[in-house]
Amino acid sequence: MAKLYFNYSTMNAGKSTVLLQASHNYRERGMDTYLMTAALDGRAGVGKIASRIGISADADTFSVGDDVYAMIEARLNQGAIACVFLDEAQFLTEEQVWQLARAVDDLRVPVLAYGLRVDFQGHLFPGSAVLLALADEMREVRTICKCGRKATMVIRQDENGNTITEGAQVQIGGNETYVSLCRKHWREAVGT
Repeated sequence: MAKLYFNYSTMNAGKSTVLLQASHNYRERGMDTYLMTAALDGRAGVGKIASRIGISADADTFSVGDDVYAMIEARLNQGAIACVFLDEAQFLTEEQVWQLARAVDDLRVPVLAYGLRVDFQGHLFPGSAVLLALADEMREVRTICKCGRKATMVIRQDENGNTITEGAQVQIGGNETYVSLCRKHWREAVGT
């Protein structure tokens, strides 16, 4: 039975690594997968899912306004796939999350979405909020804070390492921009 999965975490927890490993496992057993990622995040190159540990794979990209159901259906029309792996799920719109749910229900293909749960201000990303509401199963990909506790929050820093508390929800970046922290250290960093 196909399900919609949401694998979430904070920055630098290894979500893309887990996604790429899972896709590799399917392919190693002769089952094809369909990889998708947000066009917005081109740090590794447009149409690439890449991990900080150096592995990567080509993927189709989605943007705001794209019909991800139609993209999945078109891919299925080219040949069978065991499942869909979607990276950067926080950038999905509410409508696109519903399209993923419809692909699971109507096309009977499992969808494993990977993304951030909250932004640097502690707010849910729109795509993540809808995934938390609609997913059949949710899994937390864990990482740790500098104190050793589980990191559940992220701060954004400027080029001098100062914590930024205001700005646009989306700013593409990696270790040079974001630091994952436990709630206590996040509160200390943002001054709440």
